[in-house]
Parts: sequence; C-alpha cells; structure tokens
Amino acid sequence: MGYNFFIYSANFLPNIGGVEKFTDNLARQLIAMGHSATIVTNNVFNSLAHETLESGAEIFRLPCRPFLNGRLPFPRHGQDFNDLIDRIYEKPVDYVVINTRFYPHTFIGAQHAATKGIKPIIIDHGSAYLTFGNKAIDLLVKGYEHMVTIALKARYNSDFYGVSQASAAWLETFGIKASGVINNSIDADRYFNQASDRDFREQFSQSCFIVSFTGRLIPEKGISTLLDAANRLSDDTTIKFLIAGDGPLMSELKKNNPGNIYLLGKLDSKDIAALLRQSDVFCLPTRSEGFSTSLLEAAACYTTPIITNVGGVPEMIPSEKYGIILKSQSSEEVASAITMLKESPKRLNAMSKQIGERVRIFFSWQRTADLLIAACKNANPSKQQH
Repeated sequence: MGYNFFIYSANFLPNIGGVEKFTDNLARQLIAMGHSATIVTNNVFNSLAHETLESGAEIFRLPCRPFLNGRLPFPRHGQDFNDLIDRIYEKPVDYVVINTRFYPHTFIGAQHAATKGIKPIIIDHGSAYLTFGNKAIDLLVKGYEHMVTIALKARYNSDFYGVSQASAAWLETFGIKASGVINNSIDADRYFNQASDRDFREQFSQSCFIVSFTGRLIPEKGISTLLDAANRLSDDTTIKFLIAGDGPLMSELKKNNPGNIYLLGKLDSKDIAALLRQSDVFCLPTRSEGFSTSLLEAAACYTTPIITNVGGVPEMIPSEKYGIILKSQSSEEVASAITMLKESPKRLNAMSKQIGERVRIFFSWQRTADLLIAACKNANPSKQQH
C-alpha cells in the first residue's frame, strides 16, 4: 500500500491559478502512483464541504471569509469548521504538504502535522512580495508576509522548498534556507491533446501573427506592458494580441484598446490549449512568478515564449534556443521581441520545437512527485512503508 498524503492549498479549483493547478496535478500523480491524496482548502465558492473528486482525491473545504476577492481567505471558525477539522484528524496521514507559507491556511496544515508528529513540507510558490496594485495595501501586505513567516518559523518545525530555483532563493529574504526545489510540472502530451476544436484564427487572415497571453488580468502579470506594446505595434495590422483571462484590469484594456487586442475572457483549459496551439508566440511580461504554469502550458503546445526572467524561466529557457527572456518589463523590449520573431520564421519554428521537447523531458509530474516523496521521507525518517 502507498502513503497517505494531505495537501493543504489556500485556494483550489474552480479558482484558476498556478498553485491550484499544481495541487490538482500533484494529487493526480500521487494517486496514479498508488498513494492516497486528500486536499484541504477554503470554501471560497460555497461548494460541498466534503467530496471525492473525479481524480480520486478526497477534498475538504473549510468555512472561510474570502478577503480581497478570495485571494486572501481567512478561516471562519465555528461548529462547522470544528466538525470538518475533527473529520480530517480522524483520517490516516503519513505526510503533510503545504502550498505557500503566508496564508492562515498554512497554520492549519502545520498544526495538523504537529498534532500527528509529522514534519510538514512547505512549498513556496513566489519569487517576490505579493502585490495588489495599491501602494498602501502592498506595504501592509509586505509587513504581513514577514510577520506571518516569523510566526510560522517560531511555532512549527518544517522543511521549506521552492517551486523553482528563484523561489528557493526568495526564501532567504525571510531568513529561510530552502531544503531544495520541488518544481512545477505538466503532463505535456495530455495537455496538448485535450485542446478543443475552437478556431481562434477564423476571424483573421492566415498571414496574421498571433501573440497570446493567458492568466489573471492583474498588475503583476504585466498587463500594462502588454497594452503599451500593442500600442507600439498597432501600425502592423498583421499582429493580433489575444488575451485570455479576467480580472480587475479588464476595464483598462477595454477602455484603451488600440484595436489589435482581442479580449477572450476566462477560458477553460481545453480552449486555452487550443489558443496556445494556434498562437505564434506566448507573451508574459510578468513581475513575479514562482514557476509559471502558463509558461509550461505554452511549452507543452510548442508555442515560443517571450517572458521576463522570473521563477522557473532559467530552468525552462537555459539558452536562446528555447525562447526570449526579457531583460525588463519594458513595452519597447516586448514589441521589439515580437517583431524580431515575426520577421524570423525559421528561428521561431526552431524555438517552438526546442521548448516543446524540453518540457516533455524535464518537467513531468512523475519527476515532481518523486522529488516530493523523497523530501517527505527525508523530513520524517521514521516513517515506514505500509
């Protein structure tokens, strides 16, 4: 028999984000390897408090107060909360894995581990401070991150890992020496093959050059940079920007659209895969990433990336053969990179093949699950296989 894993994640599907997808895919892989996986999250969407997902993972959704539009859920204590915690504690557990270090939810997972005599694995998914596009709020959140991390270190004995080399290095900001990297991954062939039949090129001529973006429309993703780059390239009527996602900056894009931006709204995974397969380049001028899931998805679809040098990028793009690493969030640099690749079709084609092959060789969920299991065993040497 396998091990019983509990995975704590402050947010989970249907919320779309890198951590949510990481949790879902990691649970799927552990189950495929013969282990059990139970996810504990916050009930941001008023879903069932407890159920078994189609993946085979069991899930508990704790009552919460979804502050900042659900981005910072706080536990809502009461009888329902306590009843769920009791049910969680009744279940057999060998290892506890916690995604991100700064949510109140992290402490719930750490307390569960401590109660059971388990040293938890905490995986950090960032490489910079959280930002909400408001200087006053960002300053408060920065202080909050340090305060919460100090409290977490003081109360619980945990092993910390980064989801990328950049995430592991970022932990040093909080006086934490990472034990290693448990990287983000993707089932590249499965993702590629599940693409829908939706034709995103239908309204354009075949000669059009499609630049895609997938993700939340928030300041840290470089939305303003994309908008400025689109303005710079608006004279070239063959370049089209297809933006998949939703968020607070949607209104800014609608208001200032130079005419070459096409807002697709929030798409499901199958449509995103179809969009990426039909795109010439994927552009993400983001300020911070732990290890971008969108980058992995683009690579899985053989789509050449143009991306800033954030977490996971050096691992995915070790040289110019695999894509373009931006030196800054400058819209001028973004526009220049897009133009260069548009005018160099042979180079673009070679890059797309290289990045597609690389993600399939080095970034599988099997490898990530193996790293996690090794980390759990190292942290808890007394645990024995059933």
